[in-house]
Amino acid sequence: MADLAWTSRGRTRRSTRTVRVTVSWTITAAVALAVLLVPPLVQLDQQAVDLSMKLRPPSFAHPFGTDDVGRDLLLRCVYGLRASLLVGLVAALVATVIGTAVGAAAAALGGWTDRLLMRLVDAFSSVPHLLLGIFIVALFRPGVWPVIVSVAVTHWLSTARIVRAEVLSLRSRPYIDAAVSGGASRWRVAVRHLLPGVLPQAGLAAVLMVPHAMWHESALSFLGLGLPTHQASLGNLIQSARGSLLAGDWWPTLFPGLFLIVPTLAIAGLAGAWRERINPRRRSELML
Repeated sequence: MADLAWTSRGRTRRSTRTVRVTVSWTITAAVALAVLLVPPLVQLDQQAVDLSMKLRPPSFAHPFGTDDVGRDLLLRCVYGLRASLLVGLVAALVATVIGTAVGAAAAALGGWTDRLLMRLVDAFSSVPHLLLGIFIVALFRPGVWPVIVSVAVTHWLSTARIVRAEVLSLRSRPYIDAAVSGGASRWRVAVRHLLPGVLPQAGLAAVLMVPHAMWHESALSFLGLGLPTHQASLGNLIQSARGSLLAGDWWPTLFPGLFLIVPTLAIAGLAGAWRERINPRRRSELML
């Protein structure tokens, strides 16, 4: 009976995990199709103002309603998600490259280089991300690239720690000792053996960083320090809808918020499945 109960519980968890991954893939695919196909296929100006349609509730003509100047909110949300996702993807890629380079260099070189780079990581970690991000974007005019730089500079620290720990683990493997004993140079060992071993962890860190970067961009835009106010982004849409929410008009705030929350949950679900795949011990524990 005990074995049957464990087997049943394992099957239930596997089934739940399969449903979660399927839903996450479906949402992610829908988001990708929306941001890629809607702007070129829908021949509508998302900036077109029609004051006669101001703050209309959701209807057949406007499924998400209209905003405070009569613009279609569904189209604005798609464009806002496109901008926020672009910032998240590019910032996550840049931060992953920086973190991987710093973490790999610290672990591979060791000694004073390791201590210096890790103290640099600790120094950056001591400053709150949002505060440092605000300081960086304040140095430039509002735009996409200052936000990307701000997010990338403040989000490479965890990747550096993860890569460093992984490289230190790989350095103790027998095949690394065999390669060194065989006369392989430090550069060859790093490129042929260490770097391929850390790429799955670095890729997972990049995927997990995308939703974090999207929320960071939205927070900066909400504070008026991110993307220009005339450019659609999820943070700008939520910021501009504050007055409407206080007046009882809920849709200008609800739908941009859902466009921010649902894709980030879907990406987090895919990242969780990836983590279980590259960590067999964790996966076996979850199946019990």
